[in-house]
Amino acid sequence: MSKKIEPTSGKPRIAIAGATGRVGSTLTSLLASDPVDVVALTRRPDAARLPEGVTAAAVDFDNPKTIADALRGADRLFVSHGSSLQQVANEIALIDSAVAAGVKHITKLSSIGPATRLYPLAWHTEIEAHLSRQPIASSVLRPSAFADILSRRAGGQVSTGSWTGAAGEGRVNFIDTRDVAAAARVALLEDVYPDSQRVYHLTGPRAWTMPQIAEELSNLLGHPVVYKSRTLDQERTALLAAGLSPFVTDLFVGLDQMFRDSALGETTSTFEELTGKPPRTLQQWLSENIEVFRK
Repeated sequence: MSKKIEPTSGKPRIAIAGATGRVGSTLTSLLASDPVDVVALTRRPDAARLPEGVTAAAVDFDNPKTIADALRGADRLFVSHGSSLQQVANEIALIDSAVAAGVKHITKLSSIGPATRLYPLAWHTEIEAHLSRQPIASSVLRPSAFADILSRRAGGQVSTGSWTGAAGEGRVNFIDTRDVAAAARVALLEDVYPDSQRVYHLTGPRAWTMPQIAEELSNLLGHPVVYKSRTLDQERTALLAAGLSPFVTDLFVGLDQMFRDSALGETTSTFEELTGKPPRTLQQWLSENIEVFRK
């Protein structure tokens, strides 16, 4: 009969890959208050702003030995990598090094969504498939759209009274990155069996259309805000004309395509079941960050 994983020493050692990112930074702060040893894997440990008690380990993906050294003695690993052309290779390198180092449990940050050729979801699918074949316990977090994407896509436009995109009337469920970090903390700390393979679909409390978000912004700002929809081709042309790189443009247009198709409209109760508290609402996030939309 399988026994649940026990730490090799008195306190579990948790390695965080992506500790300076949107989810990873909050997760690192949360874990700093737990009875665990936390090591932040980062390309620039000298520049990392980490909570007291958290150590930094330098990682260079061009030098595999640095990954092995950073993971030495770790019981658990959190994997989060920003969207880039190196994401698949780098996350697989982390997974393989963790297996070789004797890490017992990997938690990967992925994304809700369908099987697709669109990036970054297609990258997550490839990485998840690789992780599933490893002789190691794994937990995959599949959050819906991050609420803070709205600040990047709409923040600079809303002050003029409108913002544009290709999402149409598609329904999108947004989740606060702080809630994703809270779920990641639970997933990392929970006892699992050595052959455990878990997946968590994490969402906010409801789905929204872009016109509904525009109406909410209108109420908060005290002036009308309108969402103007255009085609995917029109959106791509506009983003390139605004100076975005082809890579970033493809990511944004692909995201709008999934928004348009309501591919990220799923609502689950997983976050509350996992953490014991309800997820933050989009209204709350907008209210807390409304100054972004006044500029």
